[in-house]
Amino acid sequence: MTVHDAFPADGFTARWDTWDGEHSEELTLRWENEAWTATGVVGRERFQYVVRLSPLWQVRQFLLFRDLDEPDLWFGTDGHGRWGEMNGAHRPDLDGGTDLAFGCTPFDHLAPIRREGDAGTIAVPALQIDVETLGIVVAPREYRRLSERRWAVDNGDVTIDFSVDRYGLPLDIDGAFRRR
Repeated sequence: MTVHDAFPADGFTARWDTWDGEHSEELTLRWENEAWTATGVVGRERFQYVVRLSPLWQVRQFLLFRDLDEPDLWFGTDGHGRWGEMNGAHRPDLDGGTDLAFGCTPFDHLAPIRREGDAGTIAVPALQIDVETLGIVVAPREYRRLSERRWAVDNGDVTIDFSVDRYGLPLDIDGAFRRR
């Protein structure tokens, strides 16, 4: 059963503003080389990300850029929760993580919702990335489907709920983001 519509073949762009209207995020999704590429620019925290996702919405690789031309972080996974830096160094402290959580972007929720859209509850071990310090830890998240287009996510500290569009992308997240 397909819960969400397929993204357009020629790509898709979504934009959000922070609740106060002072900053924005832009996410672009493209289908290329038999996988999804998500690129995002996050204004408030001033960083960019590039995430490669399998056709089944599994994170395969991510790059994070702050103020350099070269990535500040560049990690990949074997698809079974084993992570390494792109220079080949295995990071056993990140093993088991399946998704990404920048903690400051609606993009965090896309892959789990697209991948597990018809499930009632999803336990997600996410790589929680501190954009300022570049620290990464595996942190549990739990997604609960409240209705066809409404979700709640609990990261251990706070629970938020939000609606998603027909593609599974968050719309407004109260107190945090408003979709344009």
